[in-house]
Amino acid sequence: MPQPVVLVAEELAPSALDVLARDFEVRHVDGADRAALIPALAEADAILVRSATQVDATALAAAPRLKVVARAGVGLDNVDVPAATARGVMVVNAPTSNIVSAAEQAIALLLACARNVAPAHAALRDGQWKRSRYTGVELADKTIGVVGLGRIGVLFAQRMAAFGTRLIAYDPYVQPTRAAQIGVRLVSLEELLAESDFISIHLPKTAETLGLIGEKELRLVKPSVRIVNAARGGLVDEQALYAALKEGRVAGAGLDVYAKEPCTDSPLFGLENVVATPHLGASTVEAQDKAGLAVARSVRLALHGEFVPDAVNVQAGGVVAEEVRPSLPLAEKLGRVFTALASGLARSITVDVRGDIAEYDVSVLELAALKGVFADIVEESVTFVNAPLLAKERGVEVGLTTSEESAEYRNLVTVSGVLADGRTLSVSGTLAGPRGAQKITSIDTFDIDLVPNGNLLFLQYSDRPGVVGTLGVLLGDAGVNIAGMQVARALSGAESLMALAVDQAVPADLLQRLAAAIGAHAANTVDLSGV
Repeated sequence: MPQPVVLVAEELAPSALDVLARDFEVRHVDGADRAALIPALAEADAILVRSATQVDATALAAAPRLKVVARAGVGLDNVDVPAATARGVMVVNAPTSNIVSAAEQAIALLLACARNVAPAHAALRDGQWKRSRYTGVELADKTIGVVGLGRIGVLFAQRMAAFGTRLIAYDPYVQPTRAAQIGVRLVSLEELLAESDFISIHLPKTAETLGLIGEKELRLVKPSVRIVNAARGGLVDEQALYAALKEGRVAGAGLDVYAKEPCTDSPLFGLENVVATPHLGASTVEAQDKAGLAVARSVRLALHGEFVPDAVNVQAGGVVAEEVRPSLPLAEKLGRVFTALASGLARSITVDVRGDIAEYDVSVLELAALKGVFADIVEESVTFVNAPLLAKERGVEVGLTTSEESAEYRNLVTVSGVLADGRTLSVSGTLAGPRGAQKITSIDTFDIDLVPNGNLLFLQYSDRPGVVGTLGVLLGDAGVNIAGMQVARALSGAESLMALAVDQAVPADLLQRLAAAIGAHAANTVDLSGV
């Protein structure tokens, strides 16, 4: 029987090639050359890429034997994950390969900023000896503000502690007890901005975090503050940062990422108190080796039909009973809706599975729900394996309950939990009809019948006449089309829940106006279009 063919489309560490060569026929192609790539895919069982190879629908259609696409890195911008999933092709990456390198890059930028390394180096190369001009500051006894306590943020904080610093952090999705374990005091964003001598950002790029540090925030900081962003471009408003640096409201900045990349022309690059690098967070020999080895091992598992820890597309995570598999995307969507409605991370989460599928091993539904819970609040890709670890790191208790009895539905999946303020929340869903259409059936005590697709908007308010019309006018004026709407209530005049499906994302400022217009007690949005 011929060996499976693994197509290596970009440079890979020799150690990774050795792992693959043990069991498979390894072939090489220039992935950036489409004329060479497409025919080479015809016999490929797996393809390994970095960032230059586009694995789109056309490439996937040219690979009838393809079982796995492996990206030797964190991002998946060059892989069409939905198209791969539709064809039953597993997509894997190396989500933790660069976390140490990224944390160290932030530290390098912070130190370079503190000691004026870049301008002093440039002056010396120009034959100028300017010791007094480039006097810096020590880190000892300074307050370091960490914006985001994900894996990279934690690694950064742990290393900063060795400098004798005081550590504070802003992260609404981390429990205070977890922060205390790593020696960090949780504060609000406003407190962090006002107290910090150095600020380092470690957040994912989402609608919520885009432009998080802007003009208003930069007017809250000390004029001696130095700000580092080695996470994602766009988290800091670059124009506002430039103005603050020019006006002396910020002492310095270290940047590795930019709103638009590649970026070679920015007014920030002309400032002496800015040290800038071209997105080098993952650019270390070790990170590249880790990424190659990680995906090589995942490819071996996938081609041997075993469970794959770093599979990023839901339908392809190990051996799952055929009766359970259709509920995987539903469970993930319930988790994402739960987090959106909670407006933060719960203290505990329980996944309850009822009905016929409860006779099978449904533990994967717990993982899928957790994958949804964390999908929009952490910077790394969330997989079936790292989702429980993310919960543990944040002090979230997780449980799974099952029962073969289901009163109203053949099968029902519920994600429920206790929130940080003691309130409880639950979201339930089922697969309905002969085609197994996904439906959200209830939110807390409100019974609804909602398809969990696209952009959803939820508003809770006291029932009264005119609410629907008011919302319709505001959304219409903003150019947001309503695709579907439901209102649930127990009694006239009582607490009500309105759920709307809209054709595009609702910006935060519009959401606030909607809530204010109807006196909503809660207003939340979630984008499920990528699930």
